[in-house]
Amino acid sequence: MNLLIILKRIIVNTGQSVSWLTVCLVVLICADVFQRYAMHQTYNWVIELEWQFFGLIFILGSPYALSEDKHVRVDIFYARFTEKQRSWTDFLGSLLLLLPWCVLGIITGFNYASNSFYIRESSPNPGGLPFWYLIKFSIVVGFVLLCLQAIIIIYEKWKKISS
Repeated sequence: MNLLIILKRIIVNTGQSVSWLTVCLVVLICADVFQRYAMHQTYNWVIELEWQFFGLIFILGSPYALSEDKHVRVDIFYARFTEKQRSWTDFLGSLLLLLPWCVLGIITGFNYASNSFYIRESSPNPGGLPFWYLIKFSIVVGFVLLCLQAIIIIYEKWKKISS
């Protein structure tokens, strides 16, 4: 099987799997709101889990959004471009902007998560979640997936440009 197809499948499967965290997040927030206003109590672990789910949705869902071309883009000029101009824009943007930022994100995220792992970081709040380094390592995973998606875009756009 082609490596490109395998990478695309990994990104799509990850994105579709992570999308289910949105449902979990909505249920968790509704339960938290009910607990807070009807029962007059809340738990730190629930609040922390909410922001961790949101972070996972964002960081692991971004490569999928990019692969489906559903990411945020300023279309003032891009919408008027020809197909070849769009390919050049995507190619150069991915090569010169996205790829270097992904590498920087991987390196910085790895250092950030490693430091958290070495000190066995957990929530400073009473009743908070342990193992914060796990959520911090998801930053690295997200940037690796985004980097792979950037490579896919660079390859596909180069094929379009050169043909």
